[in-house]
Amino acid sequence: MTMNNKHLMIRDQDFVWGKRTYLMGVLNITPDSFSDGGDYNNLEEAFDRAAKLVNAGADILDVGGQSTRPGAKSISPEAELERVIPVIKRIRKHLNVPISVDTTRATIAEQAIRSGADLVNDISGGTFDPEMLPTVAELEIPIVLMHIRGTPETMQQLTDYDDLVGEILTVLEERIAAAEQAGIARSRLIIDPGIGFGKTYEQNLELLRQLHQFKSLGVPILVGTSRKSFIGKILDQSDPKQRVWGTASTCCASIAQGADILRVHDLPEMWDVSRVADAIWR
Repeated sequence: MTMNNKHLMIRDQDFVWGKRTYLMGVLNITPDSFSDGGDYNNLEEAFDRAAKLVNAGADILDVGGQSTRPGAKSISPEAELERVIPVIKRIRKHLNVPISVDTTRATIAEQAIRSGADLVNDISGGTFDPEMLPTVAELEIPIVLMHIRGTPETMQQLTDYDDLVGEILTVLEERIAAAEQAGIARSRLIIDPGIGFGKTYEQNLELLRQLHQFKSLGVPILVGTSRKSFIGKILDQSDPKQRVWGTASTCCASIAQGADILRVHDLPEMWDVSRVADAIWR
C-alpha cells in the first residue's frame, strides 16, 4: 500500500511525506526524564531550550510533562497540567512552530490544544484514556499513535513476542481503525512502533531493520530512538547525553527504511544527519 495521504498541514507548515525527513525536538518539562530530567524545569529554561531547538532546525516541538522512561511512575493530571500548559502558552506567544503535546490524557490534550498546541503524541496509542480518541476527533487535530505494552512502569517485563513485527503491525492497525471509528481523519494519523517501549535490546534493533514493513499501514511513521539505552549498550555509554553519534546511526537507518519524522534531542546534529541521509535515500 502506498501512502494514502501525501501531506498534512500543521499550523502554517505543510508536511509533505516522503519529500524529506522532519524532526520533532524533545522538550521534557520533567524532573525525572532519562536523559534530560530537570534540565528545563522552569519556564525560562524551557522556553530558551524551545527557541534553540527551533533555530537548530526542529520542525515540531514535543512538549511533555510526564516521564515515560522505563519504570517511571505516573503523576497526577494537575501536576502534568502545571508543567506543560505555561510552557506551551509561552512558546505559542513567541514562536510559530507546530507544537505537539506528549500525553496520554484527554484532558491534558484538550487544554494543551486550547493553549496553542497543534497535535497529540500519545505513547499509549489512545489506550490509556478512553476519551483520548473522541477528544482528538472533536478537536480535529493530528495524533501520533505509538505501540506500547503495559505502562512505562511495567513495559520492560512484557517483552515476549512470537512475531515481533507482525504483532506490532496488528496492534497499530487496530489503533488506526479505532481512531478512524472515533472520527479522526486518516490523513491526521501518524504511527510510531515504540522503540524502547516494551522491547528488548535485540527487538529494538530488529524493529530498525524491519521498519519498512510499517509502510504497509499507509500512514506516516515517527521513530524515536534518541539517546535510548540500547544505543548505550552498544557503545558501553551510561550517559545518555554522550549517545549523540550512536543516535545519528539509528536516524540514518530509520531514514533508509522510510521513516517520516524523527523524535530527537540533539539538534543541530540530527539536522545535518537527516539532510545528508535524505540526499542519499530520497
